[in-house]
Amino acid sequence: MTPTILLALALLAPNAQEAPKTTMQAPKAAQKPQVLEKHNHKRVDEYYWLRDRENPEVIQYLKDENAYLDAAMAHTKGLQEALQTEFKTRIKQTDESVPYRRDGYWYYYRTIEGKNYPVICRRKGTMEAPEEILVDGNKEAEGTKFFSLGAVDVSPDNRLLAWGSDTVGRRFYTVRFRDLSTGEALPDVLKDITSSLEWANDNKTLFYAKQDPETLRSFRIYRHVLGTEQAADTLVYEEKDVEFSVGVGKTRSKKYIVIGSSQTVTSEYRIIDADKPESAPLVFTPRSRGHEHSIDHFGDRFYILTNRGARNFRLMSTPVAKTGVENWTEVIGHREDTLLEGMTIFKDFLLLTERRNALVHLRVKPWTGAGEHYIDFGEPAYAAGLAQNEEYDTELVRYRYSSLTTPGSVYDYNTKTKGRTLLKRDEVLGGFEQTNYVTERVWATAHDGVKVPVSVVYRKGTPLKGDRPLYQYAYGSYGYSTDAYFNPFVISLVDRGFVYAIAHIRGGQEMGRRWYDDGKLMKKKNTFRDFISVTEHLVKTGYADPKRVYAMGGSAGGLLMGAVMNMRPDLYHGMVAQVPFVDVITTMLDDTIPLTTFEYDEWGNPNEQAAYEYMHSYSPYDQVEKKAYPNLLVTTGLHDSQVQYWEPAKWVARLRAKKTDSNRLLFHTNLDAGHGGASARYQRYAEMARVFAFMIDLAGVK
Repeated sequence: MTPTILLALALLAPNAQEAPKTTMQAPKAAQKPQVLEKHNHKRVDEYYWLRDRENPEVIQYLKDENAYLDAAMAHTKGLQEALQTEFKTRIKQTDESVPYRRDGYWYYYRTIEGKNYPVICRRKGTMEAPEEILVDGNKEAEGTKFFSLGAVDVSPDNRLLAWGSDTVGRRFYTVRFRDLSTGEALPDVLKDITSSLEWANDNKTLFYAKQDPETLRSFRIYRHVLGTEQAADTLVYEEKDVEFSVGVGKTRSKKYIVIGSSQTVTSEYRIIDADKPESAPLVFTPRSRGHEHSIDHFGDRFYILTNRGARNFRLMSTPVAKTGVENWTEVIGHREDTLLEGMTIFKDFLLLTERRNALVHLRVKPWTGAGEHYIDFGEPAYAAGLAQNEEYDTELVRYRYSSLTTPGSVYDYNTKTKGRTLLKRDEVLGGFEQTNYVTERVWATAHDGVKVPVSVVYRKGTPLKGDRPLYQYAYGSYGYSTDAYFNPFVISLVDRGFVYAIAHIRGGQEMGRRWYDDGKLMKKKNTFRDFISVTEHLVKTGYADPKRVYAMGGSAGGLLMGAVMNMRPDLYHGMVAQVPFVDVITTMLDDTIPLTTFEYDEWGNPNEQAAYEYMHSYSPYDQVEKKAYPNLLVTTGLHDSQVQYWEPAKWVARLRAKKTDSNRLLFHTNLDAGHGGASARYQRYAEMARVFAFMIDLAGVK
């Protein structure tokens, strides 16, 4: 079916639909009240028992919910199959990434039609040389229900490969080694570690991070020497502070191994000479609460991106032998209107990633001081960032670019001539034409007068008269900025008449660090109110049919959905909450739950009464009331290591017991996956098709 016919059919069916009735009864979880008390405040959690994943009754309840969803959405089976076909048709199934050069080899990955996982490859010298397959994800995934490829890291001499995989979904990786010169697997195996690892320059020593088996906090750095048992590995550093996690990397100069220790608002680094891996790590500068920074090395100096005295960060440098903060000197000063997000060091210039007015800007700054400039992108809303830039002595910068209407593109930019070469633009098949779509940047006024940027895309040709269904997305936490990138899946909605909007709400960093600070801790409700204000603006200005407004968010964005649904259920006809963080108080009070302790500076520490009361006032699970709610689809993964499955399970159970409407409430648990959902790409297509079918069906689009 052509996009034009799809749009015509969409506009012929403008009425929101009531849920077709299924004869199957909705599951009802047993209520087993558990009294939870803090600060002389008692909460009764009737579904606390759902935390026990080893309890057969819990698993049966999850299966019953899956069966109910299947029955309730049975009438959309044809639509889901059509959507999956569209995805497969639109997204090129056999494809290859743009190769990048590192240490004399060209590295790339390719996908194969009918296969679920990428094949990681390289060629020596030129792309005409014979292909070496480093890891074939399809071969390694055989016999597994879940497969996630972790680090794929080649030794400095190009001879040895370390690669990791997770077959459960909880991000515990097993790392194996192979001699690439012979193809033989080495006997070394590192079990239950993170994906953070780094080779020393001796080509036999590997540093890696290991997590706590219960809390999943990455807290130890080990040193492994090939040919020895993992049990004999040397503990290099242990992070004692439960609010911090650790990782390991290497400077761009390849001179230093860097051990990073960080939490939400503080970071600290230790460095080791990569040529002397057995030497003790040296503290770069002692941690100071609230001081965030990152480091890299060039010549006889280190360069530091720091928020010290600079909310939006500034760039400083210091001699290699004097890394204490008292020795730092300023290279680029603080700017109130520009967030300095990153730096990449090249031999002749520095490439800076900046964010201003909710857009990324790439700045070229030659070391000579002459010829400084920005790369021009030329669209009102877009997503841009650096791609693989492994070569240090080059005039070229490789970057990625896309927008809501421009498919993902990779460019090489010549910093001297200012010319750019398009290396690849993702082929979008199935009749997609970029000129058929309109993208806009609009601004909504929040409850406190703040202007909130919104990226919008819709199909050209039909005036906006307030009669189109709206699909609004946001995240709004952890300072993560949601850029206006091309999403080939969303085209299936837009071609059916939907307007797609990304709300760049507070809690992200689209408008600088203040944007993040004003959307966390005791200002978290700004995030929710911003989202509501965006919806109201889009309805008022004719972008949306007020009876067909749909919203989606995942993880912390799922918390957003839950809070907004409690605050303004009347605004939305339907919502999708994926792996939602909704039981805020119970989770943040339990320091045995993965990832809790080092999130206190994001949400607050409910052991403090003021934080407890504020967090409780928006916690979706705690604020469920006897009232009407929108249609709702909730998804989770049984092995989720970020947001435990029981949070959405409890939330759905309580909503079922209290809501007063007859709207759809559907819940799906992937019993073989974690936080990211299905690992196989065709299974991911099926999951996305289910979500889109839920909204399309509610919108009454045929």
